[in-house]
Amino acid sequence: MAVLPATAAVTITAACAPVIGVEAAPEAADPECASVVLALPDALAEDLVRIDTNSQATAAWGAPGAAVTLRCGVEPPGPSAQCQSVEGADGTSVDWIVATDDEGTWSFTTYGREPAVEVVVPPAVMKDHTSSFVIDLAGAVSQVEPERTCQ
Repeated sequence: MAVLPATAAVTITAACAPVIGVEAAPEAADPECASVVLALPDALAEDLVRIDTNSQATAAWGAPGAAVTLRCGVEPPGPSAQCQSVEGADGTSVDWIVATDDEGTWSFTTYGREPAVEVVVPPAVMKDHTSSFVIDLAGAVSQVEPERTCQ
């Protein structure tokens, strides 16, 4: 039986890890997006584990085909009646523009922060979870200082 060098074993293991395809946002190269991504949690709602993505300033949690995705550097939204303030456990408040489409996909886009961050939650995730896990993202998203608030 041949013994593989440690670096070969790591390469083989890494090649099997799932990677989620997430399109980079137009302003993904903004340095503040790097701060957001570095501060993201390893899990959402305790059971949605972070997995690798293929684009800059993106993240995903869950499983391929049923993952919550995040993109930093999206177009900042204007004022909306759909704006909601969500306060994290540490008291950090983030304003989100909340929308849902006909298929049941939810999207949350930060309001009043540039670059803006977008989180997309597919129906497969909403079947077993509430959207309250956006609270888990407050610390990371707050790396970008707010310029405006919902009120």
